[in-house]
Amino acid sequence: MAGAEHEVLVARDAMTVYSFLLDGANLPRWQTDVRSVGLSSGSAGSVGAGYQVTMDGPRGRPVARDYQITQARPGAEIQFQVVSGPSLLRGGFYLSTERAGTRVRFALEAPSKSFWSFVRPAYRGRLRAAVRQLEKLPGVIEERTTAD
Repeated sequence: MAGAEHEVLVARDAMTVYSFLLDGANLPRWQTDVRSVGLSSGSAGSVGAGYQVTMDGPRGRPVARDYQITQARPGAEIQFQVVSGPSLLRGGFYLSTERAGTRVRFALEAPSKSFWSFVRPAYRGRLRAAVRQLEKLPGVIEERTTAD
């Protein structure tokens, strides 16, 4: 199974970080390849909620990468499953409280039967690049909550 993970420390409480990550509309603020996000089914931020996502694809063409929230534990964990797109990834955000704020781990994994995980060695590199975008999260959340 191809996978990658990355973690950062956000100088905010776990519920602030959790609420920000749970709101799919915030994805374009810290993931540069996300063009747009909209709620497509269910109640926003709840288990079963579906989000329609348009991302930059090969040669700048838009690609759908819709996802559904599969598990949500307030202040601790958000798991999701990509339900449309070139690769049906599973992933999650895992939060833990520390003295200086909230540690966030972002993990992605592709099913082993995924065509891309076998054919393209660069696929793992793309997964690593995707989770490394988490580096932008502290600045975005800390700036946002300071301005509020």
